[in-house]
Amino acid sequence: MFLRKIVPILLFGSLFTFVTFAQVPYGPIKPTPPGEILSNLHKLNVLGSVLYVAAHPDDENTLFLAYMAKDRLVRTAYLSLTRGDGGQNLIGPEQGENIGVIRTQELLAARRVDGPDQYFSRAYDFGFSKSTDEAVRTWGQDKVLADVVWMIRKHQPDIIITRFPPDARAGHGHHSASGFLAEEAFKISGDPTKFPEQLAFVKPWQAKRVMWNMFIPGQFLSNKKPEEAGNLIGIETGLFNPMLGRSYGEIASESRSQHKSQGFGVPASRGAKVDYLLLKNGDPMEKDPFDGIDLTWKRVARSEGVQGMVTQLIAGYKADRPAASVPALVQLYGALNKLDTTNNYVRAKRQEVQNLLQQCLGLWFETNPVDYAATPGETIKLTTNITGRTDVPVKLVGVRYSAGKDTTMNVTLKPNDVIQYATSVTIPKSQKISQPYWLEKPIVKGVFQVDDQQLIGLPENPPALSASYTFEIDGQRFTFSRPVVYKSTDPVDGEIYRPFIVQPDVTANLTERVFTFSGAPAVAKTAEVVLKAGRADVSGTLTLNVPDGWRVEPASLPFSLKGKGDEQRISFSVSPTAKATNGKLQAVMTTNGGTFTSGLRYVAYKHIPTQTLFPAAEAKLVKLDVKVTAKNIGYIVGAGDEIPAALQQMGCRVTVLGPAELNGNLSAYDAIITGVRAYNTDASLARYQPKLMEYVKNGGTMIVQYVTPNSSFLRTEPPLPPLGPYPFAISRERVTEEDAKMTFVNPQHPLLNTPNKITDADFSGWIQERGIYFAQDWAKEYEPVFSANDQNEAPKQGSLIYAKYGKGHFMYTGLVFFRELPAGVPGAYRLFANMISAGKP
Repeated sequence: MFLRKIVPILLFGSLFTFVTFAQVPYGPIKPTPPGEILSNLHKLNVLGSVLYVAAHPDDENTLFLAYMAKDRLVRTAYLSLTRGDGGQNLIGPEQGENIGVIRTQELLAARRVDGPDQYFSRAYDFGFSKSTDEAVRTWGQDKVLADVVWMIRKHQPDIIITRFPPDARAGHGHHSASGFLAEEAFKISGDPTKFPEQLAFVKPWQAKRVMWNMFIPGQFLSNKKPEEAGNLIGIETGLFNPMLGRSYGEIASESRSQHKSQGFGVPASRGAKVDYLLLKNGDPMEKDPFDGIDLTWKRVARSEGVQGMVTQLIAGYKADRPAASVPALVQLYGALNKLDTTNNYVRAKRQEVQNLLQQCLGLWFETNPVDYAATPGETIKLTTNITGRTDVPVKLVGVRYSAGKDTTMNVTLKPNDVIQYATSVTIPKSQKISQPYWLEKPIVKGVFQVDDQQLIGLPENPPALSASYTFEIDGQRFTFSRPVVYKSTDPVDGEIYRPFIVQPDVTANLTERVFTFSGAPAVAKTAEVVLKAGRADVSGTLTLNVPDGWRVEPASLPFSLKGKGDEQRISFSVSPTAKATNGKLQAVMTTNGGTFTSGLRYVAYKHIPTQTLFPAAEAKLVKLDVKVTAKNIGYIVGAGDEIPAALQQMGCRVTVLGPAELNGNLSAYDAIITGVRAYNTDASLARYQPKLMEYVKNGGTMIVQYVTPNSSFLRTEPPLPPLGPYPFAISRERVTEEDAKMTFVNPQHPLLNTPNKITDADFSGWIQERGIYFAQDWAKEYEPVFSANDQNEAPKQGSLIYAKYGKGHFMYTGLVFFRELPAGVPGAYRLFANMISAGKP
């Protein structure tokens, strides 16, 4: 708003020029610097809104978002169609919806840095897609289109901005689909006949225009569509904001670096940067994306005096004493209450004024439970702390808890005095378990199943327990709501905050995700179940339900857990009969309080609040016809996968190879495997490459799982060493259709015949994709094993290449074993068994 710079662009002979609602974190109230308070005061006089739309976490242009939120001071939001569930995880083993949980929190962390709100549709990231048609067909166009329309009607943007065009220039089917769906939603969101069920909660809304935020103007100049000529403007966004003491580039870099699971840490960016906007539909613009849009209080009826009140507030603001602005803020709040409080902007500004009161007063308040979790019906102790900071009179009227208890205080806060009191609340027996709302039901056809319309779009669940603090300030009452959060102290990291959750009475975790059985008759396996008490004194019976044809002994076992958090390990014997087919094993706990079938999973990393999930207490039962001659496997850990567990299920001994093992004698290993992206994430691995090649030459078997080429401008990764004994390169080629035909280049190749005969049936039931980052430009010593392609594409042979080297065997594969083996895909086990057994006929 204050630092805008017009950048002229000469294009095709014509002259073109251009120029929160804060989502509450699960952490402490942080002090707001005086300069940021002043910026927030300026925002009170800006009535504009923008919705930015793309496909995944990390797609968003954090520089442009920071500029919109912190320079133009408009209400800004990022709508990511997916939660990034199909991405690869650089920091741990989570995949699918579990990595989606991590990336959701990373996006929220990014928004706390750059300022906008964060929203999602119900679309599931099913992996790389090559076309808009495939993406919308998989998701169901109407469902995700409805979500985009819902967010337009809810956020009421003046302008909509897409990160990607709705065509192949986007480079990814999800990317182009996000542009396509945003443009379609722009056309229909103002039509009350479209998705009329939403109108119980929102009104039709028509944005002024929709634009594409282009990466570089060359994309426009060299690939322009006929309808796109002459509608390009540029905005300098890399500006310095003296009130914040940072440039938007520096803010954007910090924001982007929150995407740690994807390895998107970037250096701080300083200096000039121009962003480009291409008008796709709506009213024409000449110099600015908000051309023709009134961003003042004139857009709200009977608000003539408000803008003047804000202007006086800004003029009278004292950076050394922000609390001096409190009386004027209270008066402004009263004036807003006389306007139409159903108006979106009036609601937004009332909330902004209330936030400013807390910031100017430095009010600090929070409520902490004695534990991070409770069960429905359990009574839990809470400690509430409230601190006044200034000599401005503030009375604490009382605190109300969402579980239904009120505490009346009527205490005047003194400067730097802490009011602390203990109480307890009982969690209602009807309270739902704190499972992320989008994971409560199974994913169906690429879409999360969410029945509650008002939950759609939210980044996470409403808090399981919240506290509302009512203060009287200058004669008016204000109520601030905050989640109740568990707080502990770490001797290194200090205060650690964690969301408070509601959990089941008892959960069960099976120690294996997949149980594989081979041979006739198959040898029984031990299924271990770890029970954990969600409350004290829980007991009952544990049963393992299995499909027909499977045996479990004993049929059931009792359990008894005395203390909350106590664990008990119980073992069963599981085996298939001749009639057994693949299926699921389910743990069922029966107590006098009901029946429970949930597991327990923590997603815990320092850069996000710990997330607690309650997946089904299940494991897969897979009856395999598989032979393995390799028994002693060395595994070099990569970016996180669960292949070692699958190897153990096949009867192999697995040793994780660290520096000590790699410096030792490698000849004892029948095969050595590198985890996915191992060479990308561990620069030291290059030092051991000559020794690994010597291991192969002397008769060893080595399998390198996929790595990514060193050509991403978004990442800084160690340069790849020569990966094999002979040269080959890594491409970005992939086959994304999980049912794509796999043609055997040489049906007699040993990898297809020994010790298991591989057939077309072994490629049934694969999930998400066939392979990624295929080999290319390989030396003549390599043999491709498969040829495969997506529809309407040329065949690709780089999914698995093999070479003999000396007495040994080397393989590079882009086949996604890291997805297929944990998913219990039989054919993937059989093929992988052949690969690790190449040196042990």
